[in-house]
Amino acid sequence: MRSYNLMVMEGDGIGPEIVESTLAVLRHAASLHRIELAFDDETVGLAALEAFGSTFRNESCERARGADGLILGPVSHNVYPPVDKGGVNPSGTLRKQLDLYANIRPARTRPGIAPRVGVPIDLVIVRENTEGFYADRTMFLGGGEFMPTPDLALAVRKVTRQASLRIAEKAFAIAAGRPRKLVTAVHKANVLRVSDGLFLDCVREVAARYPDIRYEEQLVDAMAAHLVRDASRFDVVVTTNMFGDILSDLASELAGSLGLAASLNLGDGHAMAQAQHGSAPDIAGRGIANPASLIGSSAMLLAWLGERFSDDAPLQAAAAIDAALDATIADPDTRTADLGGTCATAAFTQSLITRITEAART
Repeated sequence: MRSYNLMVMEGDGIGPEIVESTLAVLRHAASLHRIELAFDDETVGLAALEAFGSTFRNESCERARGADGLILGPVSHNVYPPVDKGGVNPSGTLRKQLDLYANIRPARTRPGIAPRVGVPIDLVIVRENTEGFYADRTMFLGGGEFMPTPDLALAVRKVTRQASLRIAEKAFAIAAGRPRKLVTAVHKANVLRVSDGLFLDCVREVAARYPDIRYEEQLVDAMAAHLVRDASRFDVVVTTNMFGDILSDLASELAGSLGLAASLNLGDGHAMAQAQHGSAPDIAGRGIANPASLIGSSAMLLAWLGERFSDDAPLQAAAAIDAALDATIADPDTRTADLGGTCATAAFTQSLITRITEAART
């Protein structure tokens, strides 16, 4: 039995509630599949700001480096104070400091949940995670946004050959393991000729090394329209940071609900499970939050651990959690309110645990 140490950060808003549910499911699946999980709690977000004067301390980042994997609850970074007053975005900082360059965001229609338009969807957005227009990931020192005068605001976009090549490699590697074997590169090179031109050159270079995988390109505005018209035609979508952020939310909602959208941030040596949705402070503390996104993300983390350490047990546990999510969401009586059901967070979590147990007995 292999032991894995996971650093757990509850975050803000509904974060503590859905993290509690996620850990309950992970503990149960681990016990059934003979996995030893140790959870190392780390305070981040508004609670850390109150206790330590910073939403994310340097010590937290160093502890994260030593963990086998990370689980981060949603954070309310939009209400944090400026960075010089302690308002550090834990998500962006970890992505940058741990070089979590790939944000893998599946958009799949779950059984019993009708897609918003058209037919069921099963695609994966592979989003570059460390550069682009994101101000906290653009510069080595200082921010990527600045104001030379009170009436002029500028933003810097960074696109590098290294980051573009490796995110393309990740997309083609994922496509190689999927039945349809199709990669779509999304860009705006008709306007951003230099930066997206470099990105496309890199994706084409990688595509040439995968002759068995079909390759196509779409302008980002056309891609948004195509997703609404028929998202089922797409398989693996690779794109830059901001485009990937926007399109993944669109695809997940079209698939059925953003509340079901799993997300894994990964690099060559680290990975972090993180719900695709926000912290929903308006429903925090009411016990009605849907934990499915973070639970699904944590199942992706288990699968990554299994692949990294050639360990079948986490792979089996991840598959069991995903199958239980399908069964629980398919049943109207065990859905949370955001999916049209009546289950509270705790009841949804218990239904998942029950189904994992039942599946293990068969």
